[in-house]
Amino acid sequence: MKDSILDVIHDTAKDLNEAGVMDVQTMREFDALCLPEVENYDAHRIKAIRKKAHVSQAVFAAYLNTTPSTVRQWEQGSKKPRGTSLKLLNLVANKGLEILA
Repeated sequence: MKDSILDVIHDTAKDLNEAGVMDVQTMREFDALCLPEVENYDAHRIKAIRKKAHVSQAVFAAYLNTTPSTVRQWEQGSKKPRGTSLKLLNLVANKGLEILA
């Protein structure tokens, strides 16, 4: 598997930290810079993610630690996921629902 340039640079920074060349604070700042961007999803995409996992709104809600009503509102476009729910939705979209099992 090919690593992105950011992955390679991050690994180098970890090595420098372990060798004592880079201090802990700088390493923490580096970790924060390397976090993946959180993508926002529209109603159609949220429904597609759930359908791909072959689960009901209630089951999907349980995995995301929210209510079926909230999932329904996301899928209707009357509400948008945010915060922890949005981060979990990103994980499910990229890794599949089993990442939360």
